[in-house]
Amino acid sequence: MTHPPKSSAAPPPAPGVPTIPAVPPQPTPPGGPAQYTRPGPPGGPGLPLPPAPPQARRTAFAEGADRLRAAATTEPGRLRIIGALLALLVVAFGSVTAWQTAERSAAADDVLNNSQPLSSSAADIYRSLADANTAASSGFLAGGQETAASRERYEKDIDNAAEGLVEAATNSDPKSPAAATVADLNRLLPEYKGLVERARTYNRQGFPVGGAYLRYANEKMQEEMLPKAEDLYTKENQRLRADYADATPYPWAAIGLGVLALAGLAWAQHRNYRRTNRVLNQGLVAATATATVVLLWLVVGHSVARADLNASYDDGVRSLNVLHDARIASLKARGNENLTLVARGAETKKVGDESVDAYDYDFKSNMATLGKGLAEAEKLADDATGEQPVTQAVGNMKEWKKRHGAARADDENGNYAGALARVIGTKGATGACFDSVDANLAKAIDHETTQFEQTAGDGLSAMTGLSVGAAVLAVLGAAGAVLGIGRRLSEYR
Repeated sequence: MTHPPKSSAAPPPAPGVPTIPAVPPQPTPPGGPAQYTRPGPPGGPGLPLPPAPPQARRTAFAEGADRLRAAATTEPGRLRIIGALLALLVVAFGSVTAWQTAERSAAADDVLNNSQPLSSSAADIYRSLADANTAASSGFLAGGQETAASRERYEKDIDNAAEGLVEAATNSDPKSPAAATVADLNRLLPEYKGLVERARTYNRQGFPVGGAYLRYANEKMQEEMLPKAEDLYTKENQRLRADYADATPYPWAAIGLGVLALAGLAWAQHRNYRRTNRVLNQGLVAATATATVVLLWLVVGHSVARADLNASYDDGVRSLNVLHDARIASLKARGNENLTLVARGAETKKVGDESVDAYDYDFKSNMATLGKGLAEAEKLADDATGEQPVTQAVGNMKEWKKRHGAARADDENGNYAGALARVIGTKGATGACFDSVDANLAKAIDHETTQFEQTAGDGLSAMTGLSVGAAVLAVLGAAGAVLGIGRRLSEYR
């Protein structure tokens, strides 16, 4: 018996019959053949893998950075970047210059037209109050023979003090300490005036209580009003120094940007020369010229302004402060001299183991302060016109001391009438010396004020137009830089 041979091979196809494949071909999926990596069932197609996650969308900044990076690989792209940076640098230089010079110009204007006049006004308030106190004591000593000139001087001083307080209130910040001080003085001034009027009334009637009222008025002036007026003067001087501190520093930020802008423009022109052998680019030359003008204007103008402002402080404000202090000391001395006779020894002070008249002791202290102030004023005087009245005031002060010594000798020897004549009399009295000292100090103050105004005005003028000029020239310089680079770009079109 025959058996067919055991074999797994399929019998050969008959001739002429086509061969049918075991697995028909499959269409390629959209994801590509790489997706069919996982084996399927036996004899079947492979199974697709899950689709890959979509890539994160790029930001506009990243795409812009790529474009910029690609553009930077070409010469036109580099030129565009250089032009933009140069224009930005020149505009930044002009903007910072305009900003810093505007701030310094405003501070210089405050020095000239605001803080220094207010400082002098505060000193005038103090002087008016102290002189009113002196005039009141002089009128009290004259009793029923008070002259119209003495009464008029007192009223004028009170009016001047009131006007000065109104001006100070107008120019002070409502919530500032200076405004509070002015309000206190406005409250105290009528109280003081009322006490003086009571003292005069009782004095004319011959009642000794008039002297007590005058001493009380003087106490209110010396212990409340004058310290507040001095505090106002101190605050205005601090404000003046702050304005000087804002007006005089060099604008280093603007100067640094100016140097950087010039360095960038020089580098761009050198680069242009190396690549084209062209010596000059008109746009870049124009930008360099404008930046140079602004930088020189800034440095020279501010240096001149700084020098003038420093001179106005050293030769003007310092002298004015010394002269104001000397004038205040003379007013205090005169007031204490008068009160020595008003009190007649009722007010004493312990100095060591000795009891001395309080008002005479204060008089000597005030005269010592006056002498030091006049000596300092002579040193600070920078011309004969300013030195002459100070020298005359020194002579008047020396004569005042001599006459005061004679008046004190008469008073201690019981000659009250003689002492009174030596203090408020018409001839050879200490009052004439005081008036001469006060008049010469006023003359010196007027001279120093004029010098200050001229020098500070010159400093302010040195910065006039710099802010606007720097801004305009910076815009022109930026335009020149853009046009200069644009001309090079046109060669690539």
